[in-house]
Amino acid sequence: MAIVIRMPEVLAGATEGVISHWAVKEGDEVAVGDVLAEIETDKASVEYQAEDAGTVARLVQAAGKMVQVGEPIAVFAAAGDTDTDVEKALADAGGAPAADEPAVVEVASATPAPAAEAAATPVAPVEVVAPVAVVRDSSGRIFASPLVRKRAREAGIDLAQIQGTGPSGRIVRKDFDAFMASGPRPVATSATAPAPVMGAAGFVEIPHSSMRRAIARRLTESKSTVPHFYVKADCVVDRLLDARAQLNEGLGVKTSVNDWVVKAVGHALMAVPGANVIWTDTAMRQFDHADISVAVATEGGLYTPVVRGVDQLSIPQINVMIRELADKARSGTIKQDEIEGGSFAVTNLGMFGTEEFSAILNPPQSGILAVGAAREKAIVVNGELEIAQVMTVTLSADHRAVDGALAAEWMVSFKKAIENPVSLLVS
Repeated sequence: MAIVIRMPEVLAGATEGVISHWAVKEGDEVAVGDVLAEIETDKASVEYQAEDAGTVARLVQAAGKMVQVGEPIAVFAAAGDTDTDVEKALADAGGAPAADEPAVVEVASATPAPAAEAAATPVAPVEVVAPVAVVRDSSGRIFASPLVRKRAREAGIDLAQIQGTGPSGRIVRKDFDAFMASGPRPVATSATAPAPVMGAAGFVEIPHSSMRRAIARRLTESKSTVPHFYVKADCVVDRLLDARAQLNEGLGVKTSVNDWVVKAVGHALMAVPGANVIWTDTAMRQFDHADISVAVATEGGLYTPVVRGVDQLSIPQINVMIRELADKARSGTIKQDEIEGGSFAVTNLGMFGTEEFSAILNPPQSGILAVGAAREKAIVVNGELEIAQVMTVTLSADHRAVDGALAAEWMVSFKKAIENPVSLLVS
């Protein structure tokens, strides 16, 4: 019996994706676990593996085309299946365009350039540059490889100026290199700019990317459906800063304060296993290792790659893993299994000078620690005032899975570990 393969939800919250390329062709025999295709979303590039075995009878969607989750992308045939069986399976599944059907191409229309400042007279006409044909998804986002997007951001290049020659008009590296070699081009504008209104504030509308929509949807859902509560603590980190400096000098590494924080979070999750859980509709799921998400800010949005087995890693090893995952997130090459799972997350705005803040949970995780900047503060030690480096941390917890007393116990364990950093070097 012919089996229809549908576009999977390769990443949580994703509603569509692009088949970057097919790893199989029609007529190939496929076993369970074989890579069928590489699927790209705004968040990651994922190798999609076969969940069924069979012969590839039809590749329904062309490489480079944006496809909604759930739409047919291929058909597997079993022994004895005919073309009629394949067509019937597709018809029953709702059908889909043939693999060689071209993707819809939209021509980017010229838009008026915003006036730099208000003026009483119309702006003089400007040069019109003919737009190139670009392929866009339903949100208006141009099809381009992650590498091209990264290089375009660094160079300040508008991708709408580049003609793609990849599958279905996708902009690939050779297109970008050719464009850069051809010299700078002015941005397309209308023949005449409208006369500005005196006193009116200017603005630019930036279309939402599918990643930004997914972030908005998931965080709204989290804040409105998960009962958050918060526990705050001030941690004296003079010893930690000294230990970090000695470790970095002794080993020739550059560990960050955040690496030590992640290690301390893992230490506390092992010391208080009741907090190392997530809520499910049928049971509480408790983990035996500390898999911790680390928030990574990129130009496109926030990624939360997972550092696995933190409780079994040294601080230098944590540093290496976080750096590697952050580089992948920023280049758009992070994989599905690198951003899934974990019971806890760490988000650190201390590097930007933020003293304290509260974070929103990333379901199904039950905890997220918001880390502020270390700053000098007066504290009382044995009845005497002293000046110390103090770092404020705030735990956001899912009250369905973690009670207040348990959260407080976890915070005590974390504070003890972060204020006695030698324990983190031997655990």
